[in-house]
Amino acid sequence: MAKPGIERLKRVTYFAAMDYWLLVPVVLISMIGLFVLNRVLSSGFDAYPMIFYKQAGAVLIGLLIALTLSFVEVPTLNLIAWIIYGTSLLMLVWVLVDNFSMIDRWGADSWIELPLIGTFQPSELAKIGLAMTSAQIFEGMTNGRLKKWQGGVGLLALYGVPLLLIRKQPDLGTALVILFMLICMIFVWGLRWRFILLGASGLVLTGVLAWLFLLKDFQKSRIITFLYPGHDPAASYNLIQSKRAIASGGLTGNLQGNLVHVPVKESDFIYTAVSEHMGFIGTTALLILIFFFLARSLYVASKIQTQRPALSYMMVGITASLAFHFIENLGMCVGLLPITGIPLPFVSLGGTAMIVNFLALGVMLCISMERNLNK
Repeated sequence: MAKPGIERLKRVTYFAAMDYWLLVPVVLISMIGLFVLNRVLSSGFDAYPMIFYKQAGAVLIGLLIALTLSFVEVPTLNLIAWIIYGTSLLMLVWVLVDNFSMIDRWGADSWIELPLIGTFQPSELAKIGLAMTSAQIFEGMTNGRLKKWQGGVGLLALYGVPLLLIRKQPDLGTALVILFMLICMIFVWGLRWRFILLGASGLVLTGVLAWLFLLKDFQKSRIITFLYPGHDPAASYNLIQSKRAIASGGLTGNLQGNLVHVPVKESDFIYTAVSEHMGFIGTTALLILIFFFLARSLYVASKIQTQRPALSYMMVGITASLAFHFIENLGMCVGLLPITGIPLPFVSLGGTAMIVNFLALGVMLCISMERNLNK
């Protein structure tokens, strides 16, 4: 009896089944990121060009992982989901253990130092693991294999443990991404409006309680700065400089070389660098690619809903996570959303984050390939 992988090759070739409508936009977004990072790093980083080479290497490694993962069979993908989730939990516990090397950045102990790899943020991996594993629970509730209360308890346990660990860091941005991802998956699953309104009321109450008892002073300062930009000029410095840098790009980029200083321009505020070096044309091209990528992802999720509900939920969860990153990063750079330190996927500096993003892309390509093979 032929193996499933061989049967797949018999039915359609690998390259014919590949979803280039998902792959190509991400590759182009990454190329824009490398182009801009090269400009940014070359103008003020002592470790240049080594940092740039590491980032380019991360893109190539990530792309290889994505292409490899795209050819994985669905049962193997489900197994990988739990491996990713379990690994991320162990790493999140690792972050909280004092005996290990932790990296403190901007008030959050969210990073660990790994030999030969460098710094790594386990919560990034947790987001993918949560999307993939919770999709299996949503499928169980959809086909009746799980009762609603059983699925609810499962989701509470699945999300509760990593959220508590992330809360200890503390990392508000990642927690918001995970909650947004869960809400989107619940909405697609089909929750009655009265429960949605009840949940919205609960979120408002949670926000009030978080402000009173959970948020750190620097987190409150970011929210106040967003609501009242003129309240504290020093706290608004990043936002003011970000807007100046975006405006200086003009139509085709700042050709004069008088670049505006923006803190962490290579990561959190990378969009300002895109505007500076590529202008309105470059930023518009980037936004179109992002929109097309997200739209294609949701299209695939809708088309595979009846065939493979778990894969559809998986696609929705990963897309929601990436969409939150895109929207929050772009929004904070132009002052439409509070500054949270969330990077721009496939663009911001960060080798491990880049590889994790491509890992997510690989899952999406695998799901799309499954759809193409079952048309």
